This record gives sequence, structure tokens and C-alpha cells, in this order.
Amino acid sequence: MHTDHFEQVMRTLKRRYVARAESAKDTPWESVLFTMLTARSRDEQVEPAFRALMRAYPTPAALSRARVSDVAHIIRTIGLYRGKARNAVALAHALVERHGGKVPADLDALVELPGVGRKTASCVLVYAFDIPAIAVDTHVLRVTNRLGWVKETTPEKTERALREVLPKKHWLDLNRVMVQFGRDVCTPGTRPRCFACPVATWCGFPNKTKTSR
Repeated sequence: MHTDHFEQVMRTLKRRYVARAESAKDTPWESVLFTMLTARSRDEQVEPAFRALMRAYPTPAALSRARVSDVAHIIRTIGLYRGKARNAVALAHALVERHGGKVPADLDALVELPGVGRKTASCVLVYAFDIPAIAVDTHVLRVTNRLGWVKETTPEKTERALREVLPKKHWLDLNRVMVQFGRDVCTPGTRPRCFACPVATWCGFPNKTKTSR
């Protein structure tokens, strides 16, 4: 892949999406908790439950003392809420016991926390600490494969491959722009909106749609 392709695509998508990309949560604590809760759920579905949870338990110390059943009741409107309640309390315990109640700004330390995988850890680094990382969700996986940047089938393999080919200066913006782009244009399924794509010129997807029909 010629490096000019990365530059053209990222420059174009940043102009279109970064200004209106969803902002990070206010603190690293909010960022890690919210991102963990959004697993297999849409952000807008999680937001009310997350805000209610923060009102009840605003700090890791407060949440570490909570009963899992009480947390589950608060977040019962989101998917997998029982498991997420257990993880949330365990996450708070781990932050208090291992890190003095602070969220570490380190990938290895983050992924050792309960309920925190590489995607969540990378999102926290990018959105809460402004540290370059590659957070691969379903949108990043789908779009970067369609563009021809990688040829992988899992988030973990896609992250490793992108680390090898994508210039680091683009890591901070990758998740921001690909999530928006993946929702608006490069949608799931067999008929993405290629006819409305601003980066089709540099895209390797072989089955581009010509019209909306």
C-alpha cells in the first residue's frame, strides 16, 4: 500500500468527521467505565445507564464498595448488564488496590484490569490521555479491510497489521473517523454506500455500489 493512500484517506475523512466526532468522557475513570459498558451495545443506549451509575458511584472508591446487584439494577437497560456489573465493581476494586484509584495511562496495565480488553484500553489511551493507540472495533475492522489496508478477520490481528502499515501520526484519529465513516457511508452488509464515499478513489473494495438501489 502506497503511503500516499493513507494520507489521502485520513486527510479527507478528518476534514469530514473529526470536528463532529463523539467527544471523550470527561475523565480517564469515566472513559474506561463507559467504554467497558458499551461492549456489544450502542453508545446512545449506554449513555443514560452510565450517567445514572456515575451519579450513584462517582469514583472508583465508591463503586468498589457497591453491591453487584445494585449496580446491575442501575444498568439493567443495557445488554449483558449482569456481567458488566460484576466487571464494573471488579474494575473499581482493581483501580483502588493496584493504582490508588487512578486509571493508568499504559496499555499493558490497562489490559490487566477486569473487563478491559485491548480495544477498551486503546480507546482510553486515545480519548482520555491523547496517547496514540489503535482501537479496533467493528467499524475499524470492516473499513480498513475494505480499503485494502489490511486483510484480517479479527480485531487483534487487524490491530497488529495496522501498527505495521499505518503511520503513527494517524493513530489518534483512526478510531474517531472510522467509527463515523462506518456508520455514515461504509456501512455493514453487502451494499455499503460507495456511491456517496469521499475516499472511493483510494479504496480497494471490489464490489462498489453504484447507486442507492
